[in-house]
Amino acid sequence: MSKGTLLVISGPSGVGKGTIVGEILKSRKAALSVSCTTRAPREGETDGKSYFFLTKEKFEELIENNGFLEYSKHFDNYYGTPRKFVEDKLEEGDVILEIDVDGALNVKRAYPGAVLVMIAPPDRQSLVARLRGRGTEDEEVISRRLERADYELSKSPLYDKVIINDDLGKAVGEVIAILEKGDNKQ
Repeated sequence: MSKGTLLVISGPSGVGKGTIVGEILKSRKAALSVSCTTRAPREGETDGKSYFFLTKEKFEELIENNGFLEYSKHFDNYYGTPRKFVEDKLEEGDVILEIDVDGALNVKRAYPGAVLVMIAPPDRQSLVARLRGRGTEDEEVISRRLERADYELSKSPLYDKVIINDDLGKAVGEVIAILEKGDNKQ
């Protein structure tokens, strides 16, 4: 039995997942899972911190040996959550995964004790305003992100908890309460 809770956080782009996770990590001892990828490192990325950068052959070997809690392929590159890394970190305490809904549901199948938390916007208009407010994407990209948001939010009933991020402090507090309770630990 592991010492920690595996907390999986998902939600649409622009909903504040990264901000919430950052606040949790400031106030609570928890490990943020590091994903593996076969894509090349971008400027400023560090192996073992940003991602574990693997060759395609090594990644596929890990797939064959059940080395991932979940993985997917996007644009000819693999991305995945390394099973051993997560299990080792769970022996030390809580582990947080910030991944999309498809990955989250795969993690739940592989690790039934995982607690799935959906971070949701108060309403669609708020999400649109947040995405536009970033000033980093054109309308076509925003439109695609909103389509994806509809899909992701449609999976909310499959999650253990849905937290509406209309007040950052309150949302962070709700996630920390889940970790303190240790919901669904196996």
